[in-house]
Amino acid sequence: MFGYEPELIDCGDARIACYDIGRGRPLVLLHGNGEDSSYWKAQIPEFTRFYRVIAVDSRGHGASENGTRGLSFALMAEDLKSVLDARGIKKAHILGFSDGGNLAIKFALTYPDYVDKLILNGANVEMFNGIKPHFQLPIYAAYGLLAAAAHVSKKAARRRDVFGLMVRQYGVTLDDLARLTMPTLIIVGERDMVRDSQTREMAARIPHCRVEVFRDGDHFVAAKQPSRFNRTVIEFLLGR
Repeated sequence: MFGYEPELIDCGDARIACYDIGRGRPLVLLHGNGEDSSYWKAQIPEFTRFYRVIAVDSRGHGASENGTRGLSFALMAEDLKSVLDARGIKKAHILGFSDGGNLAIKFALTYPDYVDKLILNGANVEMFNGIKPHFQLPIYAAYGLLAAAAHVSKKAARRRDVFGLMVRQYGVTLDDLARLTMPTLIIVGERDMVRDSQTREMAARIPHCRVEVFRDGDHFVAAKQPSRFNRTVIEFLLGR
């Protein structure tokens, strides 16, 4: 896929695909809902100039298997720990986009010793209040349709489980963010689907956090403004 071959890591009931590329300090990339590691195709060539990139397909996404325990951020955080342990990585920078950002938050809260610096691109904590209604309401509608179709279609059942990650709270509250003591950068687009108030609340709760707002950007700034995005990430990680 996108020029790289995945390695499959045994995580108990499922094999999780990861792409281990480059050398140096590890940088983990976590894609969004319904996507896979190819979302980072404009980032990986640049990031591997400085870092060992570990791009992970979340459970039920891309080349990773579904397993038998359903989909949840808690389970995907366990998967990520298993992947890092299998690769001999005990500390890494973590960059997550959208649901991958939510996973990064869950992972950093559960396994803080594994996280060096944290970058959250278009992440949220509150599923309904954190997302603008004209984006979130269609997600609820699609989830309802997929839930009905799941009784007769395995494909619909898989998509229902993936969409389900966007309609339920994932066990994190805004107050929990005070435990994210690692240096943190939040990146959002000026026209992001995440509410401005949600981003401000998150930044206010995380002790060492700054926010970068991309002018004229939407939710997909990494894909649509890759040069600025890559530069912003690298400068943050290098401490500039």
